[in-house]
Amino acid sequence: MKKIFLLLFFLCLVSIGFSQKAVVQQMSKGDIDNIFTTGINNQFSIDFPIWKAFRVSDNTGLYFIALTEKSSSITSNGDTLHDAIKAFCLQQQKDSLIKKWVITDFVQKDPMQGFVESSIWFWTKYTSFDDIDGDGVADPIVIYGTNGQNGYDDGRIKFIIYFKNKKIAIRHQNGVLDDERQTQVDATFYTLPLSIQQAVQKKMKLMVANGHAIFPYGWEKAMTKKKTFFSERNE
Repeated sequence: MKKIFLLLFFLCLVSIGFSQKAVVQQMSKGDIDNIFTTGINNQFSIDFPIWKAFRVSDNTGLYFIALTEKSSSITSNGDTLHDAIKAFCLQQQKDSLIKKWVITDFVQKDPMQGFVESSIWFWTKYTSFDDIDGDGVADPIVIYGTNGQNGYDDGRIKFIIYFKNKKIAIRHQNGVLDDERQTQVDATFYTLPLSIQQAVQKKMKLMVANGHAIFPYGWEKAMTKKKTFFSERNE
């Protein structure tokens, strides 16, 4: 009986150890320079300036995530515009780094259709790398968006979620007119743990409150029904 008790106690300690949440830290400029050296940047084609970087430690290892943006111009108000972005996730492997995932996007322009985006950038206010479902593994949610000719009102928003080495996306188009707004959700989003789904929807609600997003009317109900596409065109 004593041996069984000790075994159960040991398994309990192991379980507690493996259920620790991820630790997320924003890296200082000095830390960034130490990790993302010229050699590392050349090796992984990190050719845009690093806007922000994060150190993430969880039960699967140590990761360095760099959000990079390519500047295109500066407005008369002093705002910097960007025409392309890239995000890199590198994992520490003994004395080297390996690439886990990369996100790449750029502004879209179609003057013939009257659609021109002026800038694209990472929305770090909504981006997170926390362990949301409590399994000891970070659940990256990277969010970025664009400005159109009417600022946020006709820009795009994209959510990139990484879960168990799978990439899941939500793509949204804002619009000044009702029938211009539409949202596309990967079907695999609805297979995520409920806590992660709710965390994403909480971010969506915050975007609406902050005037950064205009989701189609009834979007919450549509997501409850696990719809993969919804707009106001057929409402």
